[in-house]
This record gives sequence, structure tokens and C-alpha cells, in this order.
Amino acid sequence: MTSFRVYILLLTFFFWSVGAQEIWDIWQTTWSRSKLFTYQKVSPPLEFGTPGSTQDANIAVNEGTTYQTMSGFGGSLTDSAAKILNNLKSTDSDSYWDLMYYLFDPVDGRNAAGLNYIRVNLGASDFADTRYTYVGADVDTSLSTFNINKAPSYLFSTLTDIKSINSLIKIHLIPWSPPGWMKSSGSMNGGSFLSTYSSTYANYLLKSVQGFSGKGLTPYAISIQNEPENSNPTYPTCTMTYSQEGEIGKTLRGLLNNNGFSAVKLIGYDHNWNDAGGYPSNLMRDYGSYFAGVAFHCYSGSVSDQATFHNSYPDKEIYFTECTGTIGSDWWSDIKWQTANLYIGAVNQNARSVLMWNIALDGNGEPRLPGTESCGSGCRPIVNVNSDGSWSVNQEYYGLAEASKAVVPRDTGGPWGQRIQTTVSGTYTWALKVSGFVTKRASSSDWPRYSLVVLNWRDSEGGWNPQPVATTITFRGAQASYTFPVGVTTLWWYAAASFAVNGTSTDECTSHIVYAEHEGKQTTFEMFRVQKDDF
Repeated sequence: MTSFRVYILLLTFFFWSVGAQEIWDIWQTTWSRSKLFTYQKVSPPLEFGTPGSTQDANIAVNEGTTYQTMSGFGGSLTDSAAKILNNLKSTDSDSYWDLMYYLFDPVDGRNAAGLNYIRVNLGASDFADTRYTYVGADVDTSLSTFNINKAPSYLFSTLTDIKSINSLIKIHLIPWSPPGWMKSSGSMNGGSFLSTYSSTYANYLLKSVQGFSGKGLTPYAISIQNEPENSNPTYPTCTMTYSQEGEIGKTLRGLLNNNGFSAVKLIGYDHNWNDAGGYPSNLMRDYGSYFAGVAFHCYSGSVSDQATFHNSYPDKEIYFTECTGTIGSDWWSDIKWQTANLYIGAVNQNARSVLMWNIALDGNGEPRLPGTESCGSGCRPIVNVNSDGSWSVNQEYYGLAEASKAVVPRDTGGPWGQRIQTTVSGTYTWALKVSGFVTKRASSSDWPRYSLVVLNWRDSEGGWNPQPVATTITFRGAQASYTFPVGVTTLWWYAAASFAVNGTSTDECTSHIVYAEHEGKQTTFEMFRVQKDDF
């Protein structure tokens, strides 16, 4: 074989391989609810072929520019959420497990969201039966009264059930308030933290990590204080300056490292977007070596504020950990806002996670802590669970599920999706919001999965008028076409990790295997050998 023929062969295989990339898998939720996280196996598949003219919009996928690796999507398992789910388990076990699998099953191809990032309160929040911490009401600087079992047993049993379905769960612990005797108010409700108890509180948080770990629930991360700029006299809250949080974090980081928890991430701030350039930036400036990063909430400011923090501290991780829907608000308007600002928006602003508030409540947003004035119009959970054993998911589920599908590991033991660059152009650039990801494989010989999450919110030109957007997708110099309906669409394809061939070398020759995609699966197309002398 001549050198010329080798190059022709390689080029032929290269262009055949590019053309063989096909989109077979689509999950979709439409504004009309005609599709609700509905799977479609596209037949014939959407093929990437020779580029032509672009359509009303073009999504350019650039795998060469990568960003954060995702940690996942999910919500908060408050005491109330755990109680509601536990009651369902007692009332109708089959219905309970159906729901739990629909929420948390991560297996590729399953009709389930694969939610995995679970935020858990340490002690009472505004969604609990009673106010409590893990120590007694009197000053106890030795923490001799500490008892993790002051939390309701159903909190731990529900977490264990989730873990039995999804071993990929990441538990993020966070207190709403220190014990009252550590605060100016003398109560869990409202007040500010007293610096004299910094070391004691760090040890309290260590014991909390140890307590969860002792139940087989070692946390992925811990935050020091939920919403440290919020003091509300009607439910557990606490103001804490960034320097107080930093000093606690400094001590806690050392305690975690010295007690076998060096892998547990310490996350700062956990409050609203609007102060991104203040509290969390100051915390990283003065205490950044002790914290992996910070977390944001949605209740004030805008998602673009995350860029303020990221631009100052690009090496620090960003998590988005709380936002809630309101009971009675418009279904499609909620999905549109949440997807644009959270499931796509926060991710495109470098968030590694997106969590909504309560995983489960009843249809009235209950139970809440008696006397709390939070959630005045009613906080809507991801799923409503009724006393008769029935349940129904809310709009939050569909947005979370669409996004989660794009990033969950493709294989057991495989990596999470990593965000890659996508650029939208064309007449209807404004109508599409897009996040793109590559998910590598457990075996380096298997093709990575490339996925897009796309929001089409072209619904109001000249009044209410939902219209699809005909779109081209460009990838590695090839082009596919798809018309996105108004709604949220997740689609993916597989492509070789590098150009056309995989090879293994010997002293005399190199063997090459060319793979193609067929019905969404990697298939061997051809094997050939190239002698060294041919080059």
C-alpha cells in the first residue's frame, strides 16, 4: 500500500465516520403538555452530514472548549419532605417505590430523572415538625449532649432508600441555625452568631458529618450556614458575617481533614445572587484556601451575578442549591423561567449543580414548622404527595429531569457530563437557550456521549403564538437538522473521542479499528493494518 493510498483510506474513513454520527435519542417536554419528559427514539435518525445552509437558528458545538464537570441535579430532603415520603411508604409501598424510582433512578435509558444531589438540613428548618438541634437547650461547649438521632428517623431511612436506588447520590449538609445558646437571640429563630462559639460550632458540624457517616450516608459537602444574611424571628435563621463563617470554616476544614473526611467539600455562602460580589467574594479572598467554593439561591439578584463571582475566583466551584416554585403559578411560565435561569442559565454561569427546594410536600405546601411565616403564598415541591397514596410531579420535575438526563454517567462507574461550548446564531438566536455537554465513558474505547439541553421560548410574537424553530446543529464540521418545538428538549449522539480511528501499535505495524454509530450504539465498521514502511 502506498503512502498516498493510506492517506486516501484514512480520509475516506474520517468523512464516513463523521457522517455516521446520528441523533437517535430525544427527551422532550412541550408547553402544551403533549409531551411530558417523553422519550422518542428517532427513526430514521438525524444524521450529521455535509454542511449546507443554516436554518432559522444554528447551534454550533465546540468540544474543544470545556468548562465545569457537573455534580448533578436534585432538591432538598427537608424533614417535611422525608415525612411526606415516609407516610407514602407506610400507606402504599408500591406507589412509594414507583415515585422514588421515577425521581432517582440513574440507569441509562430508564424513564426516570436520575436526580442525585440531595441537600439535607442539620436540625430544624422552616419545614420540620419542631425546632431542634443535635444538642441540649443549655450551654454545652463540650457537646456532651450531642445526639444525631434527635433528627427524625425517617430522614435517615428515606436517604437510605434513595441511596439504594441511586448510589451516585451526593448529600450536602447545611444547618438553618446553630443551637440557640450560640446566638444573640438565645433561640434558633432569628438572631446572629456569637463568635465566642466558633470552635465549638466547628466541632458540632464535624460531629454532624460523623453522625451521618455512621449511618452509611457520608456527605459530599457541608455548608456552615444557610442564608447567612437572613434573620427571621418566625423560623430557624441566623446572620453570620463572612469573617465568622471563614473562621468556623478554617477550624472545620482542619477537623474534617484530621478525622478522615478530607474529601468532604466545604461550601460557603449559600445565599442569594445579589451579593455575589460581596459576602462570597470576601469569604474567598480571606479564607479561600479552606473552601471548595460557594453556593447561590435565586430569591434576589439574577443568574448573571454568578459571573461576578466566577470572574474574580475562576478556580472556585459554584453550586446552585435553592429556588422554589409558588403554588398556583403558571405551569409553562415557570418551566420557561426556571430552565432559562437555572437548569440552563445557572449551569452556563458555571454552576455544578441545580437544586430546587422541597423534594416532596402535600398539595398545600405542608407540613411547615408551626408559626413560620416563610413561603407565604405556598412553596411548591418537586412532587405533590396525597394522603390517599397518589402523587403527581410538578413543573420543577420536568425541567430537572431534562437537564439531569444530559449529564448522568453513561456507564456504571463512568464520569459525569462536562459542559462544553455552544454558540447560537441565526434569525432566532434569541429564541433558543442551550447548554452542551460531553460525557466520557468508563472504557476509553467507547464513544463519549454529546448532549444538548435546548429551551425554545418563542411563544409570544404578536401575542400568544407558540412557534417551532427550525435549527441546524454543527459538530466537527458536519451538520444535522432538527425543528425544536416550544418547550425543553434534550438530545444526544455519540462520537469518537478523537478523529476516526483507535489504534494499537506493534514493532512492525499499527492496527486500526474504525467505529460507526448504529441505532445509538457504537459498532465496529472496519479494521485495517498500516505497515510502518507505508509511511
